[in-house]
Amino acid sequence: MKNIFLSILFIGLSLGAYSQSSVCNNFHKKYCVLEKSKDKWTYNAQSKSGLFNQGMVSKLRCVIYKGMDYRISVCCETVLGDKVNYKIFDGRTNELLFDNTAADNTQIFEFQSVSTRQLIIEVVVPQGATEKDKHKATDAACVGLLIENKVTAKEGFSAY
Repeated sequence: MKNIFLSILFIGLSLGAYSQSSVCNNFHKKYCVLEKSKDKWTYNAQSKSGLFNQGMVSKLRCVIYKGMDYRISVCCETVLGDKVNYKIFDGRTNELLFDNTAADNTQIFEFQSVSTRQLIIEVVVPQGATEKDKHKATDAACVGLLIENKVTAKEGFSAY
């Protein structure tokens, strides 16, 4: 009887942990969506979501390709506030290419790629008070990193 109880308890705890981690699986697809525009952005499969605590840092390595425009959007559950910090580094040299804290904490960054290369995107959920309660820390919440791309438009002297 004791073994059956322990087995049920273990299965219940395992399912609880699984459901907590899987709750964020497609967070970026649902909540990082921007308004529709005439520009046709395509979803990039390197996009990710995850469960984060305050003060947590996570890195994602991705590949960008020459001749493409990219848009990176970061979003999080409001329990963590509405801003997440992120930096983009060159994957080979580790050179800092973009830091959203130096750009008014923008959650969206668009750029053109002039060469194929690896990037490292570092996401940081700030430590401190939350939006809802200025004095109480929060438990884990979902954070999404949406990567979109499109072919760079040929304009100007490109036909010369």
